[in-house]
Amino acid sequence: MRRVKGLSSRNMLRNIWGLDDGMTPQDLRNVEVIESAIRNIKSFVDFHNTLKMIQELGNKINSSGFWDDAELAVKIIKERDQLQNSVDPVQNLEVRFIDIVDLIKLAESENDEQSIGEFSGILERMTHEATTLQIESILNAPHDAADCYVEIHAGAGGTEAQDWAEMLARMYFRWAEKRGYRIEITDKMDGDEAGVKSITINIKGQKSYGWLKKETGIHRLVRISPFDSNARRHTSFAAVCVSPEIDNDIEVEINDADLRIDTYRSSGAGGQHVNKTDSAVRITHIPTGIVSQSQVDRSQHRNREIAMSMLRSKLYALKLKEQEDATKVTQIKADIAWGNQIRSYVLQPYQLVKDTRTGIEKGNAMAVLDGDIDEFLEAAISKIC
Repeated sequence: MRRVKGLSSRNMLRNIWGLDDGMTPQDLRNVEVIESAIRNIKSFVDFHNTLKMIQELGNKINSSGFWDDAELAVKIIKERDQLQNSVDPVQNLEVRFIDIVDLIKLAESENDEQSIGEFSGILERMTHEATTLQIESILNAPHDAADCYVEIHAGAGGTEAQDWAEMLARMYFRWAEKRGYRIEITDKMDGDEAGVKSITINIKGQKSYGWLKKETGIHRLVRISPFDSNARRHTSFAAVCVSPEIDNDIEVEINDADLRIDTYRSSGAGGQHVNKTDSAVRITHIPTGIVSQSQVDRSQHRNREIAMSMLRSKLYALKLKEQEDATKVTQIKADIAWGNQIRSYVLQPYQLVKDTRTGIEKGNAMAVLDGDIDEFLEAAISKIC
């Protein structure tokens, strides 16, 4: 097989893994990526110190009288489990990585082409897994592990923009479903003819906020409008705002005098009951202009709780953005046009999705709109970390 040139760490890899010149160029590249990812992940999670802490907490858990203070005991177990969850994935990856490298070396020493192809395929998939795991390990900023709210607002343009807002909502639905996350619509305002004027989605899953936090911004669509009888090309905009669902123990100061609370009749699914009672709740924070609303429940009291939780999350997200000198959520919603654009989706006359921040491009726009957005998310996260 052809020797590989240009791999600066090849000698290091050969020393660590016992590689020989028989491995294919692609296998060696994959080994290099995985080995680097494992090393980086261990650094991010402070691997060796974390193992020591797990051992110390385990000793406490196994000590006599541990349950004398039940509340403290629960906290210690939760802390131990969180630490264990941070090291388990990289430990598992490393064990499987060593095994597959050994199997490839064995198959190549025996000229077993069929097994080489199978093991190389596993190594290729493991490379993607290692890259994703490395990104996840980067997501250790405050609230990266939290659930999140994804709020989408249609820009100017009537039905065309409203349809685009619904397409974006479906994209995030499909992305979340593929990850096994739980999804709930907390508020939805239907479009006049099609689509939605606005929609808020609560996505619950490990690090959902961390993965989606850089989706906040303006998303632009270019296509032949299905609502234009002359089949002209239209440009539409929609704003996406992502905020973490924060715990109740996080202090967010809200003055009741700063709030305007309105009730209205719910729309959409829910039967006749939601159309006959003012169960939906809209809360406006007057100083910032931030609005949160919920119509997911038949109970006005429950909708008020949800809307208040969303408002706390939005105000906290605004505080984080101000600390980062980033664009405020209120500004993004006020200018749903060319400003603050983060991604462009072109469906006609060609297909191309391009992220304006990272330069990542994908030609299969329909796959992206079907939830295949990991490459964009990973690039945005890597860029800011």
